[in-house]
Amino acid sequence: MTDSVSSSAVPAHSHPNPDPALPDVAADQPALARALDWVGMEGICLPIRLPDSAGQAMQVPARVDVAVDLQDSSARGIHMSRLYMLLQESLAGEALSAPGLRHLLDACIASQQGLSSAARLTLRYDHLLLRKALSSNNAGWKRYPVTVEATLCDGHLQLAVDFSIEYSSTCPASAALSRELNARRFSEDFAGTHALSNAAVSDWLTSERGMAATPHAQRSRAEVHVELKPSFHELPLQSLVDAVEAVIATPVQTAVKREDEMAFAALNAANLMFCEDAARRIAHAMSGDARVSAWTIRVAHHESLHPHDAVASVGGKNV
Repeated sequence: MTDSVSSSAVPAHSHPNPDPALPDVAADQPALARALDWVGMEGICLPIRLPDSAGQAMQVPARVDVAVDLQDSSARGIHMSRLYMLLQESLAGEALSAPGLRHLLDACIASQQGLSSAARLTLRYDHLLLRKALSSNNAGWKRYPVTVEATLCDGHLQLAVDFSIEYSSTCPASAALSRELNARRFSEDFAGTHALSNAAVSDWLTSERGMAATPHAQRSRAEVHVELKPSFHELPLQSLVDAVEAVIATPVQTAVKREDEMAFAALNAANLMFCEDAARRIAHAMSGDARVSAWTIRVAHHESLHPHDAVASVGGKNV
């Protein structure tokens, strides 16, 4: 690299004339001249600004990777500190958006003064969304790990978003077996009884005898990767998360009272699913999204029956 990363927040362009007395070995010719695909920095810790659900900007910590190509084979390295300063100025100054990312990548290329023609950026952070309780008048914050990848090459911007959600999955096979055991116990307890009142059946169902078995359920995770069409300028993270949670129907909850837990139990009973079912549900949502050009989905059910996970994955491209 041709200049070092400074701890100062002063923009790199405010020092146009470096001290000529300081040695600069980066200006030497490379021993083995060759152009390089990508050169940059990884794991930079920076604050970024995100729009929240109310349209206000919130600041969160992120880990950022940045790189440019080195197309000039006679140059020993790139200007890394210029990239660092640009990231620090841009990401903390405005909320994350597709136009903002394009402008930043353009600036990264321009900062290299002819050494580079392409740039890429990766941001990893946790997005917090305020989620309402299912029944009670409460709400709580839920964390969604997110990765945003942006690449600018030959004037074309490519945007991809990765996110994951956690949900509950109740096994359909286990539910069927539980119903069978409940039916057998009912037959045993009321053998020889010719007429049963509604009250007697209700009392039996709400007693401990009324539950001979329970189906196994587990916390599960869906990892979703989407490539966005260039005609869309937003980063539609919240709407994508909403779409996935809507088709899964059993996302994990935050604030929970007894009425919320009852509603959650009812949702699980109404949405029994194997990992294959969950993968198909999410694929259906992503394949019908006009903002998405391509998608990849992986779901993992962290089994309570087995010491191993049940997993499924699927990908596709939209017209």
